[in-house]
Amino acid sequence: MFAVIVKVQIKPEHREEFIEAMLADGRGSVEKESDCLLFNIVEDHSDPNKLHLYEVYTSEKAFEVHKETPHFITWLESTQDWLAVPLDISTGSHLFPSDSVWQKQQ
Repeated sequence: MFAVIVKVQIKPEHREEFIEAMLADGRGSVEKESDCLLFNIVEDHSDPNKLHLYEVYTSEKAFEVHKETPHFITWLESTQDWLAVPLDISTGSHLFPSDSVWQKQQ
């Protein structure tokens, strides 16, 4: 599985609208992309304007397809001025658990 970990720092004055847009992208990813198995949005305990995204796709190609979807493009275009700093994006491959145990998020 292909994992994407993103640290997001939001400008405080745009927090609510950013989270609304982020939730729409997360829902769109899980509901409309068969190869997006997991899309978690985590609010940081030490800073409510910092989010951590954890996404799992069946492959790197599936993640590239995700970046072309209407819900992602809408999110990207509508939130670009609401970021306090550029997105901090890391990717990797799962070592544990094995690919055979993954199921699609409901």
